Amino acid sequence: MNNLENIKIAIIGLGYVGLPLAVEFGKLYDTQGFDINEDRINELKKGFDRTQEVEPELLAEADKLKFSKNIEDLKSSNIYIVTVPTPIDKNKTPDLSPLRSASKMLAQVIGKDDIVIYESTVYPGLTEDICIPILEKESGLTFGKDFTVGYSPERLSPGDSNHTLTKIMKIVSGSDEDTLNLCAELYSSIIPAGVHKAS
Repeated sequence: MNNLENIKIAIIGLGYVGLPLAVEFGKLYDTQGFDINEDRINELKKGFDRTQEVEPELLAEADKLKFSKNIEDLKSSNIYIVTVPTPIDKNKTPDLSPLRSASKMLAQVIGKDDIVIYESTVYPGLTEDICIPILEKESGLTFGKDFTVGYSPERLSPGDSNHTLTKIMKIVSGSDEDTLNLCAELYSSIIPAGVHKAS
């Protein structure tokens, strides 16, 4: 997969990071917005965002975006973007259970040549140490041969209407050069502020 013509995107987690991303991609590409919260999905299908990150008219503009809580609906995607929260507990330790759950779930649907991009805020090395082993173990696929991984840390603050997704330069990296280039091209297509490739 070396161009953006045939991509189908799945956004996992539709909070203040995932929903704006799903809306921007949904203007250009077949995009599936996935969340385990059924109320959230039903509200979004009706054009209502309770977080008020996305205006109803912007939701309506994303005419290639569909919402679902059904994992089966993700199977036709070939790029999966994980935007689940990583809250910290009282000891200031990140709670990785949403990330583990999302990785485990994605392992059921990813296929050969797919790319999984992690946007959730995590410490360096976590993707390699925790997420990739889960993807490999649960899917039976081999990282680097059957699927690759990208990383693009989210840089949004909830409720900040000045520094929105399209106005902040995006940092991207990938597990190999092709993945890095595809991630850069993908995000560049929705972010006028530009993309910075990190090693």
